[in-house]
Amino acid sequence: MSLRRIGRLFTPYRWPLAIVTTIIVASSIVGLASPFLLRAVIDKALPQKNVTLLAWLVIGMVAVAAITSAFGVIQTWISTKVGQQVMHGLRTSVFGHLQRQSIAFFTRTRTGEIQSRIQNDIGGMESVVTSTATSIASNLTTAVATAVAMVVLSWKLSLISLVVMPPAIYLTRKVARMRRAITSQQQRELADLNVTIEEGLSINGVQLAKTMGTGPSLVERFTASSARLIDLELRSQLAGRWRMASLTIIFAAIPAIIYLAAGLPVTAGAVTIGTLIAFTTLQNSLFRPLTGLLNTSVSVISSLALFARIFEYLDLPVEVDEPAHPVEIDPAQITGHVRFTDVSFAYPGADRPAVTGIDLDVPAGSTLALVGETGSGKTTLASLIARLYDPSRGSIRIDGIDLRDLRFADLTAVVGVVSQETYLLHTTVRENLRYARPGATDAEIEDAARAAQIHDLIASLPDGYDTMVGSRGHRFSGGEKQRIAIARTLLRDPRVLVLDEATSALDTETERSVQKAFDALAQGRTTITIAHRLSTVRNADQIVVLDHGRVTEAGTHTSLIASNGRYAALAA
Repeated sequence: MSLRRIGRLFTPYRWPLAIVTTIIVASSIVGLASPFLLRAVIDKALPQKNVTLLAWLVIGMVAVAAITSAFGVIQTWISTKVGQQVMHGLRTSVFGHLQRQSIAFFTRTRTGEIQSRIQNDIGGMESVVTSTATSIASNLTTAVATAVAMVVLSWKLSLISLVVMPPAIYLTRKVARMRRAITSQQQRELADLNVTIEEGLSINGVQLAKTMGTGPSLVERFTASSARLIDLELRSQLAGRWRMASLTIIFAAIPAIIYLAAGLPVTAGAVTIGTLIAFTTLQNSLFRPLTGLLNTSVSVISSLALFARIFEYLDLPVEVDEPAHPVEIDPAQITGHVRFTDVSFAYPGADRPAVTGIDLDVPAGSTLALVGETGSGKTTLASLIARLYDPSRGSIRIDGIDLRDLRFADLTAVVGVVSQETYLLHTTVRENLRYARPGATDAEIEDAARAAQIHDLIASLPDGYDTMVGSRGHRFSGGEKQRIAIARTLLRDPRVLVLDEATSALDTETERSVQKAFDALAQGRTTITIAHRLSTVRNADQIVVLDHGRVTEAGTHTSLIASNGRYAALAA
C-alpha cells in the first residue's frame, strides 16, 4: 500500500496544512533564539554585571516562550480540526461505499466485522491522522533549524552529536515492523469481539442463547477474546521498548561526552562556557524532535495495517451500481407494466443458476403469483425486481425501461417490497413509518395506518404513534409488524408491489387480517406475490409455477387445476 494514497486524504486541506507548516517554521525559528540569549547572559551580561542587558535578555526569553506557546495553540487547533475532518471523510466514505454494496456482500460478511472496520480501525487511526502531519513538520523543522544553529556554534561538537543517528534509524525501523504485525492481529481480534457482542447481545441472539443454554459458553468466548486483546496490547506497548530505551541512554550520554571533550587538555578553552551550555541546550532540543520523528515513524508504519483494512473495503467493487446514464422518469407517470425477458441468475459460488430463462409479462395493474417449493427461485425473482441483484443474463423492464437504467431513488419510488422478515427500527412507530417518506405529515401517516388496518391498535397504546417498537420491533406481534410494514409501503405509494411470502409465518386469523390490508395495498397496482399458502393467490390474474429455477406452468387457478399438473399437486 502506497503512502501516497494516505497522503491524498489530506489533499483537500492543503491550505490549512500550509498555514500550520508556516506557523511551525516560525515557531522553530523563534525558539532557536533562546540558546543564543542564554549564551549572552552567561558570557556577557553576568560577567560584565550589565543589569540593563540582563533585563532585556530575560524579557527576550519570556517573549520567546510566550510566542512559541501561542503558535502551539493555533497549530494544535488547526491540525486537530484537519485530522478530525479526514477521519470524518474516511468514516463517511466507508459507510457510503458499503451502502452501495449488493446484498451478496452482507450475506458473506459478519456484521460485527463491518462495525469493527468503521469504529475500531478508523478510531485507531485518530492519533496518527490528527497529529502525524504536523508532528513530522514540527519535529523536522525544529531538528533542521537546531542542527544549523549547532553547526554555527561549533561544527566539531556537532559531529559528535550526529553519531547517534544511524543506529537510531535502524532500531526505529525494526520496532515499527514489529508493531505493525501486532496491530494487524489486534484489529482482527477486535473484529471477533465485535461479532461476539453483535451475536450474543442482539435480541435474537439473547433469545437463542437462553433457549439453547449457551449463555455460559458465550461468556467464555467473550472472556477469551478480551484476554487475548490484553496480551496483544501489552505486546504492542512493549514491542521494541528495550531498543528505544537504549536510544534514550545514548542520547543522555552524548552531552556527557561533549563535556568531556570540551575539558580535555587538547580542546580546553576552545569554546566558552556560554557556548558549551548553549550547545548542550540546543542538543537537547535536537534530540527531542529526533525522538519525536522516530516515534512518529513507528506510529505511521504500525498504522499501515489499519489503513490497509479500510482501503480494502473502499476498494470493494460495486456489483449493483447506479447507471452511468440514467433514464429520466416521473415515478407518478409509471403504469407498472413488468416484463421479464430470458432472465437468468446464479448466486456467487453456487453450483447451478437460481433461475434460468424466465420470460414473464405482467400487465400494469394486474396480479402475478409465483408458487413453487422451497428453492424453486421465487425469492430470487423478487430480489431481482427490487434490484438487490442484477440478472446474469436477460433483462427486467418496467414500462419498457430496463431496471439497470433507473436511478435507485426512482426504482425504490416505483417498486415496493413487503417481505416475511419485517425489519423495524429501534425508534417510535411514527418514525418507523416516516422512514419510508421523511416528508410525510402525521395525517398521511395515520391514513396509511388506517389503510393497513393497524391505526386502531397504535392509537390504543399509551403513547400512540410515539410508542417505541423495541429492538427489531419485538414490542409487536408478527401480524402487527407486518401491518406496520404495509403502512410504511403505502406511504411510498409504489406502482409495483412485491409481496415475498409476507404471511407465511402468521396464524390463520392473523393472516386473514393482514390479507385484508394487502388487498387494500394492492388496489390499482401491479402486484407480484410469492405465495406459501396457495389459498392466498387463488384470485391472481396469473399464477406461475417455478421448479428448480424454471417456469413449468402458467395460467389462472382454474386452468391450472384443470390441467392437473404441478400446481394441482401443490394445491392438493
